[in-house]
Amino acid sequence: MMSRIRLMGFVVGALVVSAGPTTSAVTLEPHTIAAFDRYIAETERESARSLAQDSGFLWVDAAGREKERVALRAGQLVISRLETKSAGRKIDVPDGVIHHWMGLVFVPGATVDRAVELLQDYDRHAAVYAPSVARSKLIARDGDTFRMYLRFYTKKVLTVVVNSEHEAKFSRPAPGRAYSRIVSTRIAEVDDPGGPQEKEMPVGRDGGYLWRLNSNWRFLERDGGTYVQCESITLTRTVPFALAFIIKPFITGIPKETLTFTLERTRDALKAGSTSRPVSP
Repeated sequence: MMSRIRLMGFVVGALVVSAGPTTSAVTLEPHTIAAFDRYIAETERESARSLAQDSGFLWVDAAGREKERVALRAGQLVISRLETKSAGRKIDVPDGVIHHWMGLVFVPGATVDRAVELLQDYDRHAAVYAPSVARSKLIARDGDTFRMYLRFYTKKVLTVVVNSEHEAKFSRPAPGRAYSRIVSTRIAEVDDPGGPQEKEMPVGRDGGYLWRLNSNWRFLERDGGTYVQCESITLTRTVPFALAFIIKPFITGIPKETLTFTLERTRDALKAGSTSRPVSP
């Protein structure tokens, strides 16, 4: 009986700690940033090869992925966890965790033009991707380069809200084909979001639930529709042992769930034709 009481006390205490990110702030260290940057550089180096290939533009076009190609054509979402290595070795990320996911959907009848317009319409992202995106705004555009603000909202035991800014660069190498690289330039966790004491926590000194977010999108018009591919790479804190049963499901589960949600909403919007014209440069 006493052990059960102690366990309940521990659980309650852990919940109190986890309920407010400010009570368990961690610091994003320079060596963690350096490791993430190395991971991204290696990933981009590998990705550059497939961008130049006519037959290997999509992840599912690689040999041995026939099952995934069939699933896409059947209307299913394809999600796979990836890991970039350097010279065959795992890239160590001290005091951080990298979450690397690849996802694809196929939208019959959609065009690459419509898909790109949807992604570039940042003023409407809060409507298209609600509730995951609570606020959105285009900050500036210079040709095919966009700067935007997004407020992300996530709830899974914990509720985490972050204000973020990103830069997106789009390319159209050929008709019926496009790709973009989107990189976070600022991420700040919000304390007491929507409350009277709402404020941003110091950048890199917060709950550590989202420190970096890179996404690479590819669009290919083929087979009577458009394939939409998104590769998501995020950086978070490590999972403390004492709070693993609370924090781990959030940190490890949210990246995949968010990518799944984003692709599903993108597919739904394209099916419904709910796009608008991009902002003129």
